[in-house]
Amino acid sequence: MPTAESYLKPEVIRQIKRLDLRARFIVQGFLHGLHASPFHGFSVEFSEHRKYTHGDDPKDIDWLIYAKTDKYYVKKFEAETNVTGYLVMDLSRSMGYTYRQELTKFDYAICLAAALCYLMIHQQDPVGLLTFDQKIRNSLAPRSRRKHLGDVLSLLANLKPEGETDVAASLTQVAAMLRHASLVIVFSDLLGEPEPILQALRRLRHAGHDVIVFHVLDEAEVQFPFDGMVELEEPETQERLQVDASAYRRDYLDELEAFRDTYRRECSHARIDYVALDTSMQFDKALLEYLMSRRARY
Repeated sequence: MPTAESYLKPEVIRQIKRLDLRARFIVQGFLHGLHASPFHGFSVEFSEHRKYTHGDDPKDIDWLIYAKTDKYYVKKFEAETNVTGYLVMDLSRSMGYTYRQELTKFDYAICLAAALCYLMIHQQDPVGLLTFDQKIRNSLAPRSRRKHLGDVLSLLANLKPEGETDVAASLTQVAAMLRHASLVIVFSDLLGEPEPILQALRRLRHAGHDVIVFHVLDEAEVQFPFDGMVELEEPETQERLQVDASAYRRDYLDELEAFRDTYRRECSHARIDYVALDTSMQFDKALLEYLMSRRARY
């Protein structure tokens, strides 16, 4: 019989055609591991108990706990209002790349977005969707109704990564669009000059938004599994370059690590969550480790 973990492997997820079923598989694979909300401001569905103390409202006593323990406990709610979330998806052609994985970067990012959308709406938190290349292309206003999940997943399932991108300009546009403090979740390979992108992310943060960046790269972009003379193509401009991969590997890996470190360091300084992922990682590992670490900070 297949294990729960086997259902969360990218190659298995790829075989599930309907995005809502993919999202359900992914979410149900780790949802039981979350005993409190991973996002500050999520709904009151998640709560914990503490001992009753003088001054607490007796109406908050959990009588089921009393019946089991003969002790008074009150419910401690983590939040009384919902957070509004926006999924912000990179539509650039480079996101359509895969070397040998079943999922492209775009497929992988969409599965992550679908799972988080499923999770948020399951917890009655409104979530919207924004997509971009050189500017914002699609926009769905946040809703928390179950029907809205179908609207978001339908749009996600029909997106195609194509054309060039301007991450910095698009995120600046997002910042100008949002009128209230929200949870902004960005899915991108961040291919471009880091500083303008970081400036746009800081602008979102300074406007009061909680920002999470899922930096999605292909396995080959992280490991560079090439040997000998190879021809590399720039995915958006389609310019081609021949290189000796064996001689270039060390320099490439050093540059990649510096690239990720820049985002990791600068996002940390700005109190932005930065999550480095690649398409060989299982979804439960990619999401559960992050969500648990985030929950521990709030």
